[in-house]
Amino acid sequence: MNLPNKLTLLRVLMIPVFCVFLHFSPDSTLWRWLSLCVFALACLTDWLDGQIARRRNLVTNFGKFMDPIADKILVMSAFVMLAAQNRMEAWAVVVILAREFIVSGFRLVAAEGGVVIAASTIAKYKTASQMFAVLLTIVLVPGPYEIIARIMLYISVFLTALSGADYIWKNRKFLRG
Repeated sequence: MNLPNKLTLLRVLMIPVFCVFLHFSPDSTLWRWLSLCVFALACLTDWLDGQIARRRNLVTNFGKFMDPIADKILVMSAFVMLAAQNRMEAWAVVVILAREFIVSGFRLVAAEGGVVIAASTIAKYKTASQMFAVLLTIVLVPGPYEIIARIMLYISVFLTALSGADYIWKNRKFLRG
């Protein structure tokens, strides 16, 4: 297993740690900062594995398949927990989750046909915006500057819907069976 794939797996292993820290974060500044640090480190592994894979020509089908799944698990865990803590709007989380499940369904159908659908450019911006929305929410909500986190959440919802429509359009042949 190459280094980018190991970083992807490391990101998956960081998710339960992040979730435990985030669970206790509303009641403690320490837990809030610990959850922020673990989430930021997980986001860094996402960026790093992509950079290494492309620069060293270490792109694999495993990486193309698992990297977006690791991102989804990380971000969806954060969104669900933040919504449960009333720190993020539930409707936005539902829109984001729906897109992720729909696109994951497309990926599975394509994979059954031997096709690996790599993340599009807009999907990469979507993931970055979601990660940034989570980071801002952890730091700013609740608080006097939470509007900044809300605006970032709305931007990520827009990019999420846009990238979902893009995936459906570009891969509509899989709808025909």
